[in-house]
Amino acid sequence: MHRTIFSTPIVNTLLRAFSVFFLRLAGWQVLGSLPPEARKSVFIAAPHTSNWDLPYTLMVAFSLRLNVYWMGKASIFNFPFGPLMRWLGGIAVDRSKANNLVAASAQALQEAHGALQLIVPPEGTRSKVPHWKTGFYHIAVAARVPIVMAYMDYHRKISGLGPVFVPCGDLEADMIKIKAFYAPFQGKNATQFEAD
Repeated sequence: MHRTIFSTPIVNTLLRAFSVFFLRLAGWQVLGSLPPEARKSVFIAAPHTSNWDLPYTLMVAFSLRLNVYWMGKASIFNFPFGPLMRWLGGIAVDRSKANNLVAASAQALQEAHGALQLIVPPEGTRSKVPHWKTGFYHIAVAARVPIVMAYMDYHRKISGLGPVFVPCGDLEADMIKIKAFYAPFQGKNATQFEAD
């Protein structure tokens, strides 16, 4: 995986201090911690309803001392922002083309030296969607890593890491449990998120 802001010495220390300070000043609580068995894992990023989710997610990741990469639509990687987005941990996803994103992501997780957390928004967009995409689930299964249920609740100003979820292989049954966890949370644009 490419070098990111999280693996850049000095910069990551300064940004962690800034993130902790800013989140406290803004009234946010960061909860949870990453257990050792989830050093390599797939994070669900939900609710995802606003462009503000990215900067807050990065600050929470710094606060929790994570090494995250995140998936975003290819258009935000266009010139001149591409290098910056990749340095922030971004991986471009072209939703108009069929590709082997699941296999490539799983392989990157397996081959990574040290801790690596891959953030995947299950809605695939900030708009309200009737069904979640299941790429996060298939990546975790293929890489044989757990899923961490990360969340951001703008109403209560809490964000952090929920339970570690180990997929059993029954997608339908597992999705019911995962969505039940996310049902109480509200995104910045609360009407655009539905976890049922």
